[in-house]
Amino acid sequence: MTRPILIGITGNIACGKSLVTSVLAAEGVEIIDGDRVYADMVQPGMPLLRAIGEEFGPEMIQPDGTLDRRKLGGLVFSDPAALARLDDVVRPFIGAEMLRRANLSMASAVALDAVKLFESNIAAACDENWVVTCTPEQQLARLMARNGLDRDAAMLRIAAQNPVAEKVARADVVIDNSGSIEQTTAQVRAAYRTLRNRIHSVDDRSLQ
Repeated sequence: MTRPILIGITGNIACGKSLVTSVLAAEGVEIIDGDRVYADMVQPGMPLLRAIGEEFGPEMIQPDGTLDRRKLGGLVFSDPAALARLDDVVRPFIGAEMLRRANLSMASAVALDAVKLFESNIAAACDENWVVTCTPEQQLARLMARNGLDRDAAMLRIAAQNPVAEKVARADVVIDNSGSIEQTTAQVRAAYRTLRNRIHSVDDRSLQ
C-alpha cells in the first residue's frame, strides 16, 4: 500500500476505546487520539481556540490565554444545543488534523480514535470502522470511577452522546468490552489480523 491501513475507532464515553487502542499499539499500530489532537489544537493562539472564543465568548478563554475547560464543559454538558454548536466548531478542525497526521505516518497501520468518527469525514477515509461497546451499567460505573463523578453528573455526560446503537449500525467491526480484558484483547487481535490479511490479499492481487 502507498499509505497505512486506517482503522477508525469509536464508541461512547467509558466503553473502553483506550483498552482497544492499547492492544493495537502493542501490535505496532500507530494511535492518533482525537482527545490529544483537540488538546494540541486549543493551545493559546491556535485557530480552533480562537473559533471557540468567537462562538461562546471571550470568557471561555482564561487570562493566560488557555481554554477554560471547566467553564466550557459546564455549559455544553448541561445544554444540548450548546454541545451541538461546539461539535460544529470543533469537528472540521479535528477531523482534518487527524487525517493529516495519518497521511504523514510511516507506520503500516494507523488507528484514529475519534468520538465523532461517523459524524466527521474520518470514517469515509478508513479501511474499517470499529465500535467499542459495553453494558450501560458498566459504562456508568466506569465513568464514575474514572472521572470521579457522581451518578447524576455521569448520566449527564452519557446522555449528551448519540446512542451507541447508531454507531453499531454503521460499524464494520463491533468490539464487545463487557467481558474480561483478555476477552477484549483476543477480539481486537483477531479483528486486526483479519483486516491486515484482507488488505494484503487485495494488494497481492493488484500486483498480478
